[in-house]
Amino acid sequence: MQYRKFGHTQWDVSEIGFGGWQIGGGGAFGQVDDRHSVKTLLEAWDRGVNLVDTAQMYGKGHSEEVIGKALKEWHHNHIYIASKVQPVQWPHPNELDPTMTGRYPKAHIRKQCEDSLTRLGVDTIDLYQLHGWFPRGLEDREWHEALMELQKEGKIREFGVSIRDYRPQDGIALAEAGLIQAEQVVYNIFEQRPAEELLPVCKKNGVAVLARVPFDEGSLIGSWVPETYETFAPGDVRRSYFKGERFLRTLEKVDVIKRMIREYDATMTLAEVALRFCLSDEAVSCVIPGMRNVEEVEANLKVSDGQPLPTELLQQLKVFNWPRNYHNPDTLVDPL
Repeated sequence: MQYRKFGHTQWDVSEIGFGGWQIGGGGAFGQVDDRHSVKTLLEAWDRGVNLVDTAQMYGKGHSEEVIGKALKEWHHNHIYIASKVQPVQWPHPNELDPTMTGRYPKAHIRKQCEDSLTRLGVDTIDLYQLHGWFPRGLEDREWHEALMELQKEGKIREFGVSIRDYRPQDGIALAEAGLIQAEQVVYNIFEQRPAEELLPVCKKNGVAVLARVPFDEGSLIGSWVPETYETFAPGDVRRSYFKGERFLRTLEKVDVIKRMIREYDATMTLAEVALRFCLSDEAVSCVIPGMRNVEEVEANLKVSDGQPLPTELLQQLKVFNWPRNYHNPDTLVDPL
């Protein structure tokens, strides 16, 4: 396992972390077994993963509870826990510049933090993040005052934000403001825009970057076929994310990428390339794929060998930049 500095902190974090949404259950990614999830977490930690990203929203706190169970069985090196507080009310995805006022009242942040500490079974959360960042938060800073107070009390070590869906531009000014230690952003072969401005700004200002959704909610693993969509149960995130024409259009794009990779190097898989793509930018502190079993842990961790993608392959992947916010129910399929 390779490790990277986490922004301006003194933390050395595994470049591949553990995304905790899937283990939250609730049908978001199909059915899960908590005992199996604990086993998977322990296996990942034993193999060198030392950062887990979760949130109060994941299974209404259940992801945190499962991680807490695993922590009780872990008696070795420190595991960095990153969690999140959701706003009192989410704006509609089409709202471009929502107000920050009332989204993160002090009392709300404090209550959510204390509840997360209880579920995790820890005294301090290493990284506490706003689950949705709204740029007007640079003007209305009640959220910052609340997080500073929690930090002074020792309930959180550092704090940051998770940028709302596919809006990397929302985090640029914040990275320059010196108010936070980390930003989490969607970054993958289809969503390459963070590398244009956000990642360089974060690197320049010592802001750590957590790259999420490296597999585009599963499409970039490369194992799906047209019939796969019908295996997603009602309530599964992927059933909504890839609804209508989105699924087959995505598979078409994925097949083109897979052919290109085979022509370049037949020994490489799409899943491997997808993770290496994220890690090839040194501004990325940690990429956080979800992992449901030991086999997925093993496959993902093989990529952490210090070898970035060849420059030639990175250049070929640039043409697959395909920003489309499928988290937004109103987003239309690209006709091209």
